[in-house]
Amino acid sequence: MNPLLLGLVVILLWDGYFFFNYIISLFRDYRIREWKPRVSIIIPAYNEGRRVLNAIESALAQEYPDFEVIVVDDGSEDDTFEAASSVKNAKLKVYRVEHGGKAKALNFGLSKASGEVVVTTDADSRLEPDAVKELVRRFYSDEVLGVGGQVRVSGGSFLEMAQDAEHLRIAMFRRAKELDDLSLAPGPIAAFRREALERIGGFVEDIVEDYATTKAVKKFGKVVYAPRARVWTKMPKSLAVLWRQRKRWFLGDLKNLGGGFTKDLAFLLLSDVVALFDVIVPPLLLLTGQFEFFVLWWFFETFTMLLPTLFEGGRLINALLFPVIVWFWAAFYLTLHIYGYLSVLLGKV
Repeated sequence: MNPLLLGLVVILLWDGYFFFNYIISLFRDYRIREWKPRVSIIIPAYNEGRRVLNAIESALAQEYPDFEVIVVDDGSEDDTFEAASSVKNAKLKVYRVEHGGKAKALNFGLSKASGEVVVTTDADSRLEPDAVKELVRRFYSDEVLGVGGQVRVSGGSFLEMAQDAEHLRIAMFRRAKELDDLSLAPGPIAAFRREALERIGGFVEDIVEDYATTKAVKKFGKVVYAPRARVWTKMPKSLAVLWRQRKRWFLGDLKNLGGGFTKDLAFLLLSDVVALFDVIVPPLLLLTGQFEFFVLWWFFETFTMLLPTLFEGGRLINALLFPVIVWFWAAFYLTLHIYGYLSVLLGKV
C-alpha cells in the first residue's frame, strides 16, 4: 500500500475508534445519586488580583444548598488578598499564607474546610452555576472518591480557540473511555471526598498536583468523570507561555507515569506515533497531488468534531477549523514529547 495512504488509514482508525466509543457513551448509563452533602469550594490564588473576583462570584453563585467558599492567597505580590477580601458574603472565607505553591495552599484550605466534599477550582476560572451540583451527583456510590468535570477555554484568539478545541476533544475522550475511570480530575474543576484526601495526607505536593492527587486517591477507590460539570478557564495567549505551561505539565506527567512499560506509557507512545502521521500525511497528500485523500482527511476530522461540539456545548468554529487545529496540536505535542523524552534520557528531569 502507498505509505501515505497507510498513514491516513492509521489516523482514521485511531480517531474513528474514539469517535465510535464517544457515540456509544452517549447512550451509556450515566450513574448519579441525589444527595446534598456540605461542600467546601477551595480557590488557591497567586497574583490573580485582576481575575479572582470572577472566580469568587461564580463560586458563590452555585445552585447548591449547602456550601462554603475558601480563598487562599498564596503569598501574592499584588492585591489578590485585598480584592478577595472586598467581597462580603457569609459563605466566603479569605486567608493569606506565605508563598509555598498551589498544593500547600490547597492543603491549608483543606484544614479550614468543613465540607464532606471538597471542590477545587482556580482563581482564573469561572464555574458554571450547576457545576458543583453536577460534580456531587456523580458520587453515585461509596467507592467513588473523586470526580472531575469538563474544562473549557474562554477567549477568541486562534491559540485560545485551539485550546478550547483541545479540551473539547479531551471531553470527548473522557466520556468515551473514562466515564467511570478518570485518569485526571483537573484542578480547575474537581471534587473529592474529604476523608479520601485525609487518607492520602492531603493534596499531593507536586508540579502536577491534580494528576498526582488523582493517582493517589485511585489507590483506594474510583475517580469518575462528570461531563455536565463545566468550568471556563483562562489559558496562555502566546506560544512561548503555552510551551512553558505544557512543558511543566508533561515533565510532571512523565514523572508520575513511573518506570517500566506501563499501560499509560504505552498509550502515550502510541499517540505520538499517530501524531507523527498527523503532521506529515496531510501536507504530503497535498504536495503529491492526492487531493481526494486530503479532502477525505479534512472532512473526517471536521465530522468527528461536529457531534461533540453539539453535545458538549462547543463553538461551531472549533469544528470547522479542527483540521488546522489538530495539525497544530500534533506538531506542538510531538515536539514537546521529544523534548521531554530527551530530558529524561539525559537526566535533566
